[in-house]
This record gives sequence, C-alpha cells and structure tokens, in this order.
Amino acid sequence: MHLKQRKWWWALAALTVMLVPVLAGCSTQLAEYKPNEAVGPQVDYTITGIDAGAGEMATTQKAIKRYDLNKWQLQTSSSSAMTSTLGKAIKNRQPIVVTGWQPHWMFTKYKLKFLKDPKGVYGKAENIHTVVRKGLKHDKPEAYTVLDRFHWTKEEMSTVMLAVNKGADPKQAANKWIKAHQQQVNQWTAGVKHVNGDAIKLTYVAWDSEIASTNVVAEVLRSVGYKVTLQSMEMQPMWASIATKAADAQVCAWLPNTSGVYYKKYQGQFVDLGVNLRGAKVGLAVPTYMTKVNSIEDLNKK
Repeated sequence: MHLKQRKWWWALAALTVMLVPVLAGCSTQLAEYKPNEAVGPQVDYTITGIDAGAGEMATTQKAIKRYDLNKWQLQTSSSSAMTSTLGKAIKNRQPIVVTGWQPHWMFTKYKLKFLKDPKGVYGKAENIHTVVRKGLKHDKPEAYTVLDRFHWTKEEMSTVMLAVNKGADPKQAANKWIKAHQQQVNQWTAGVKHVNGDAIKLTYVAWDSEIASTNVVAEVLRSVGYKVTLQSMEMQPMWASIATKAADAQVCAWLPNTSGVYYKKYQGQFVDLGVNLRGAKVGLAVPTYMTKVNSIEDLNKK
C-alpha cells in the first residue's frame, strides 16, 4: 500500500471510530408500556396489520371508523412481519396493538388477549371452510372425498403452526402431525382408491394457519397418490383461481366475515364443502401486560 493510500485508510478508520458512538446514540429504543398513560401516543396511534388484501384489514378499517379512532392508522405489512414486530415488542415489554386471529401460534407462544368489541364490528367466532372448483367431484372424486372429509381442531392446527414457527419445514411438520393422528387421517381416506400421480393444485394465503392446514391436506392427498402443487396467493386471486378453475381447492375460507366479500363476489362459481375448523376468531390483540387496554374503546382514552 502506498503512503498516500495508507494515510487515506487511517483517516477513514479514525472517522469511523468517531462516528460509531454518535450513530449509536442516535438510535431510539421505544419505552416500556406505561399503564397510567394513554396508549395512543405510546404506539404512535398505529395498529400493526398484515397484508392489505386480508379481510381482517378491511374489518379493522371499519372498526377505526365505528369507534371514532380518528388519530389511528392501520399499518400494512405481512403476517411474518407483524409477528416479528410483536415478538420484539413483547421481549421489551413495549406497547403494541396488532390485528390478530386464532388459531395462531402467537397465542400459544405469547400471552395475548383480544380486545373486547362491544359494537360487534368483528362479529362472532368464525369457521374455516373448504372450497373447491366446480367439476372437481367429477374429475377427481378421490381428492374431492378427502377434501370433503378434512376437519380438525384449533389445538391440532396450533401444533403444526408452532412446529413451523420453531423452524420445522411445513411438509415435515405436517407429516409429523399425520403420524401422530393416523387414526383420524384414516377416516378421511377410508375407501378412497389410490390414484397414479394425478395432478391437483391447492392455493392458500401465506398465513401461518393456512400454511399448516394446506400442508396437512397436501400430504394426505399425496399419500393416496396425487401429485400436489401448492401456490401461495393473496386472498382475492386465491378465490379467483378457484372460480376460474385455475386451481382445484383451498382450505382457507374464513367465514362469514374475513372471506365474506370474496364469497359473495364469486358465489355460484365454486363449491363450498363446509367447515373444516370451528371457532376461529379475528380481532385486535395486545399483550396481557397492557393491563389498562381491554377494549377497542380503550384506544381512545386520554
């Protein structure tokens, strides 16, 4: 290295050493939750949401209007980004308000509570339905039968979700669950003839709950000989794919509210096989240490 280059390098190194403490001092750390202060300013009047096309995002916009949360905004992100932000906030006991749904592993991993909804904007408990394209019963009767019989509980879904959250591959987590519940799975496949590599396409929204259910169904279909393709989509194109027969099935229809707008839009262009999971819930959620925030109405307290 030439003399001029060495002088330049040492000057840059010295400047870096000087800047590091300055930059570190400029970084901000959100304060811990203060129960005796209004929650709005503590979270910058922000509700941390997920993808814009999710039904609960539209419902939350309605909630903001119905509860006169005029200063509040709904921040669009994704399911993974929301749960990542939630985890960081809980680690530091910081205040946070998120769009939540159950079943979801975050209610197993963290101590959370839904905010009361006295105006009933989010409605009562929802059910998750299986929806298939028209003609599937005729074209792929074995797959239709398995999909029609598929059902499980919130606790069972949470087992798969939590395993994936801890790092397991969704396919492996699904197979592990199937092995542990083989008798239940046998009821879904009883009398179903084995097929020889027939193709079938499942679409799903990339929420942790739907990743779990779709992978379980996919592995069961593979066990009877189907060649299964999975494709993640936003909610609207997922419904459109079934209506246009670009895909064969989805097990992600949260009804009557979360998927309600698409259910009505594509009515008559799909077949609803009914409930595959009962008692799902959607709403705004906060960590339980936010003791003074128990209702959506509390977001407006000063």
